[in-house]
Amino acid sequence: MIYWHIFLAFFIPGILGYGGGPASIPLVENEVVDRYGWMSTQEFSEVLALGNALPGPIATKMAGYIGFVEGGWLGAVVGVFATIAPSLLLMIILLKVLMKYKESEKVKRMTVTVRPAIAVLLGVMAFQFFQSSYESSGILQTIILLAASYLTLVRFKVHPAIVIAGALVYGGVFL
Repeated sequence: MIYWHIFLAFFIPGILGYGGGPASIPLVENEVVDRYGWMSTQEFSEVLALGNALPGPIATKMAGYIGFVEGGWLGAVVGVFATIAPSLLLMIILLKVLMKYKESEKVKRMTVTVRPAIAVLLGVMAFQFFQSSYESSGILQTIILLAASYLTLVRFKVHPAIVIAGALVYGGVFL
C-alpha cells in the first residue's frame, strides 16, 4: 500500500501543479507532510533545500528522495515515475491527436512553422555549449572534442550515445 501512497503523493501534484516542479512543491508538501505525515515541515524544507542545491528538476529529485526514504529503491522509482507520468500521459495523448490529424492542412502548416523555430533554438543551444566549453576548458580541448565528435558521428557513424559517453570519459580523464 505504501507504493500506491507514494504514487498518489506525487502523481496528484503533477496533474494539478500547472507550471512544473516549483509550482507543485506546495502540493507535494501538502501530500507528504499533512496527508501522509511522512515528514515534518522542517524535514520537508530540508529536502527542498537539498533538491534546490542539486542540478536538475526539483520535483523528480524530491520524489526520488522521499520515495526512497518511505519505500526503498522501489519507492524511489515509483515516486519519480509518478512525477513524470502526467507529462508523459499528456504527451502521448497529444501525439495520438497529431497522428490522427497528420493529414490535416492545419497540422501540416503547424509542423512546417515549428521546424525552423526548433532549428534556431538548437543552433543557439549548440553555440552556448561551444562558448561554455571554450570558456571553461580552453580552445585546444574544445577543438579536440569537436573534431573527435565530428569524426565519430559523421565519418564512422558511431551512435550519439557512445560519442557522449566517450566525451564524458575524456572530460573525466583530461579535464
